[in-house]
Amino acid sequence: MTDYAKLDAWIDAHFDEEVQFLQQLVQVPTDTPPGNNAPHAERTAELLKDFGLDAEKHAVPAQEVKDYGLESITNLIVRRQYGNGGRTVALNAHGDVVPPGEGWTHDPYGGEIVDGSLYGRAAAVSKSDFASFTFALRALEAVAKPTKGSIELHFTYDEEFGGILGPGWLLEKGLTKPDLMIAAGFSYEVVTAHNGCLQMEVTVHGKMAHAAVPTTGIDALQGATKILNALYAQNTLYQQVTSKVEGITHPYLNVGRIEGGTNTNVVPGKVVFKLDRRMIPEENPVEVEANIRKVIADAAAENAGITVDIKRMLLANSMKPLAGNQPLVDAIQKHGGELFGEPIKAMGTPLYTDVRLYVEAGIPGVIYGAGPRTVLESHAKRSDERVVLEDLRRATKVVARTLSDLLA
Repeated sequence: MTDYAKLDAWIDAHFDEEVQFLQQLVQVPTDTPPGNNAPHAERTAELLKDFGLDAEKHAVPAQEVKDYGLESITNLIVRRQYGNGGRTVALNAHGDVVPPGEGWTHDPYGGEIVDGSLYGRAAAVSKSDFASFTFALRALEAVAKPTKGSIELHFTYDEEFGGILGPGWLLEKGLTKPDLMIAAGFSYEVVTAHNGCLQMEVTVHGKMAHAAVPTTGIDALQGATKILNALYAQNTLYQQVTSKVEGITHPYLNVGRIEGGTNTNVVPGKVVFKLDRRMIPEENPVEVEANIRKVIADAAAENAGITVDIKRMLLANSMKPLAGNQPLVDAIQKHGGELFGEPIKAMGTPLYTDVRLYVEAGIPGVIYGAGPRTVLESHAKRSDERVVLEDLRRATKVVARTLSDLLA
């Protein structure tokens, strides 16, 4: 029996245990906001200890977390050193996730299994990869028994807000500097690049007035409408800016939240909206932001008396492939192809993730893990999020074999 077959057999023999581990992770909520994520880290560390894995707990200072808009963050690092020489490979998955929202037909914190899928918020993104990465590591140690190199598990809690207090914090504090890294993803592709994201809050100021005498006021909503139309017009222009990265098309802009006004019979004096601008890897974030600010200012200037405040909420750079990622891509494509019975493409994704922070620190990385072909299939960020257990099983095997190759 080859080492690969032995790794596969170990994972099959312990798969019920892996599924139970995932269920227990899903059963501890990590809704962000509000972002009280330390209890999940504590529970994860307890469960890892049962497997003989000691997790270092790195709590981000409370004031720093509060200023950031969250409640608590404790990031975990499990370090396994096998001998001198060889690579250090990190595996990163995030535990924070958006709140469940409405429309669920299964308990979002139940970890219920129906027709071969496990349901729950974060079941697919990315508590499933807490499980796949942990059990790939356990299989590696039980079967391949590496004698050099090391593995680190990074379980972090700030992907939804951009990663600065997750991987960004661990890297900035010098708590880790791996040679290669794999981050939570889906099973049918290995992602080597992703979009960037700029999020801004725009406050449009006018002057409140009684609706019976509207000329005594300045309608902030009319001003906001002019600005929104100018921004939406940009989406047509963005279609002419195409990316050379497979899986990524063109930039786009979305306004996801609007609030304003005080009552039906009052001319609104203030309107606030939040926009999300996705940037393809070829774009320069500084130029993108400057352009959006100009579009807003020019449109606002068309309405006398309207003033605008613009606040940047998030700037997440795109992830560009680093040359050193090839051993990861090669190993995942080889084993993924064998285990899934189809080619595993290396491509980009229009999402943005905190993997970019590793790449910006000069650490070659890819995105690969347990999940379906598309975000849509996983129901991530929607009701009835789920992971197909067979995808979890096979992805765990792909990661275990890949680690075996990288540490050989």
